Amino acid sequence: MIKILIADDQELIRQSLQIILNNEQDFEVTDAVENGVKVIRSIRKNKPDVILMDIRMPEMDGVVCTQIVKENYDDIKIIILTTFDDDEYVFNALKYGASGYLLKGISMKELSDSIRKVYKGNAMINGDIASKVVKLFSKMARSNLVIQVDEKQSESLKDNEWQIISQVGCGLSNKEIATKLNLSEGTVRNSLSTILSKLCLRDRTQLAIWAVQTGAIYHNLEDGVE
Repeated sequence: MIKILIADDQELIRQSLQIILNNEQDFEVTDAVENGVKVIRSIRKNKPDVILMDIRMPEMDGVVCTQIVKENYDDIKIIILTTFDDDEYVFNALKYGASGYLLKGISMKELSDSIRKVYKGNAMINGDIASKVVKLFSKMARSNLVIQVDEKQSESLKDNEWQIISQVGCGLSNKEIATKLNLSEGTVRNSLSTILSKLCLRDRTQLAIWAVQTGAIYHNLEDGVE
């Protein structure tokens, strides 16, 4: 049973999603709340597997809430479900660890399938949004945030390390990477430390930017995003 938390400031949408998703045999909607503050409270009580998160909500919006949730409950998957496809919303939601970004125009079957795929560790991005993501990453790669790595350092990377770098570039957490690559979280954590040491990079953010600049992330988008 996949436990789902719905977060949307429109009561009609909350109630509609709750009724429809509860009709799926493998879904259980644990709660439906109207802002990010109540999301945090509900998580402590109900421990959902997946959150359907709107972007614009009072008190705490979906982007900030996504960041807080992923920092404290890394195993919870978050799908942004919104009418907004602004560049800043898309980039920040994915940067902070959302596993999906879908527009509300999708069908209920598409939404249900996306929930199941995200629950299993896949990334789900609406087709229009996927194109925007690629453009955003390209823009970031051409920006002043250039991460310099010596060619000899990158040549020392192994195939499995390149795979991990690709996933980091897409914003996946250690647990999500472990699931996707059939590894343990400990292996992913140790590999990341090795990668950062080999490339002389400070942290995961620098590695993600460098992954974009090398083009490693595009291969992952083609393979993992539907």
